[in-house]
Amino acid sequence: MKNQSVKNNIDWISVFIYISLVILGWLNIYSSSLLSTEGTYQKQLIFIGCTIPLIFVVLFVDGKFYEKYASIIFGVSLLSLAGLFLFGKTIAGQRCWYAIGSFTIQPSEFAKAATSLALAKYLSDTQINLKDVNRQVQALAIVFLPVLLILPQPDPGSALIYSIFIVVLYREGLPSWYVWTGFITILLFVLTLVLEPYAVILIALGVLIIIHFKGRAVDRNILLSGILLAIISAFVLSVDYVFDNIFKQHHRDRFNILLGKTVDMKGIGYNTNQSEIAIGSGGWIGKGFLEGTQTKGGFVPEQHTDYIFTTVGEEWGFAGSLVVIILFVGLFLRVIYLAERQKTKFSRVYGYCVAGILFTHFFVNIAMVIGIFPTIGVPLPFFSYGGSGLWGFTILLFIFLKMDANKVNEW
Repeated sequence: MKNQSVKNNIDWISVFIYISLVILGWLNIYSSSLLSTEGTYQKQLIFIGCTIPLIFVVLFVDGKFYEKYASIIFGVSLLSLAGLFLFGKTIAGQRCWYAIGSFTIQPSEFAKAATSLALAKYLSDTQINLKDVNRQVQALAIVFLPVLLILPQPDPGSALIYSIFIVVLYREGLPSWYVWTGFITILLFVLTLVLEPYAVILIALGVLIIIHFKGRAVDRNILLSGILLAIISAFVLSVDYVFDNIFKQHHRDRFNILLGKTVDMKGIGYNTNQSEIAIGSGGWIGKGFLEGTQTKGGFVPEQHTDYIFTTVGEEWGFAGSLVVIILFVGLFLRVIYLAERQKTKFSRVYGYCVAGILFTHFFVNIAMVIGIFPTIGVPLPFFSYGGSGLWGFTILLFIFLKMDANKVNEW
């Protein structure tokens, strides 16, 4: 059994979906950059070619290697992120890349796989119980250490992706109040930007009153409810200060446009407006490959990177967009299915990390290009232009496929 080859045991359904997404991604990069003089689609083809030996290396390494050296891989990843502050190259105001001649590499794209391995390693310890506060702090530290290094670059898009690890931790026993606290915090923040702070506090008071009287008499605690209201009130009253003094102007503009408080079709809202026009113009079946007028006219900035899905919408229409979405959803569900059938906790947790990271990228990117999420710079996996992103997602996925292929050797 131990000599069975990866070729016989690898999940070819996942591999097929991966190949399909990479090919479709390149076709859309080709279309969106055909008139460019920068050789974008040629470079992406080289990046794709480099994934072939990369995949062979990932699959050749023994599956136990990733578990045994997870902590070391994570440590090296943190050092690569920290090194950016000294040796990183600044592009468009972000210090996110190392430059090697004309080639750049973004370590945050590889840090996601490293963090997933470290978290899986930590949670697979037989002594770990996430009901214990100390264990909760240690697990959350693994998640937030890379975030603390990524945020100052500044790269809020990459940092946002790490929020999905909270869901993975919840799946492994983290108390549900962590998830609810995060959701309620976001909801209160957005409501305060839309309504007056005191109106939000009144709504919170009403909800707490309903909860108080709907609950069992034995669980009613006026003091606890009062403390919760005080915390909520303090948070709500601080939102305006945080928004005006900590958020940068372009972040404030994007939120204001998203919430309808500002209309700016020629300035900060230009990207989203043109993106919506391009996708909407595709209709049911699209204008045809290489026939997108918005795409060929260069109306959508960064269309080959974060806004690549606009090319899909314009040239392939609703039908083509649906096919792409089905492929992505199929990959997420397949990874979750494989994760559930793993024989070790390490492989299972890592599988859920893979599914979560890919889904969050997919959801945020699509939501961003159709105008229901602020523009924040999150690439679409396997579609958006860039070597670091493509290689990072490839490593992330194929490490798990190697673990799954190796499960026949697990006891």
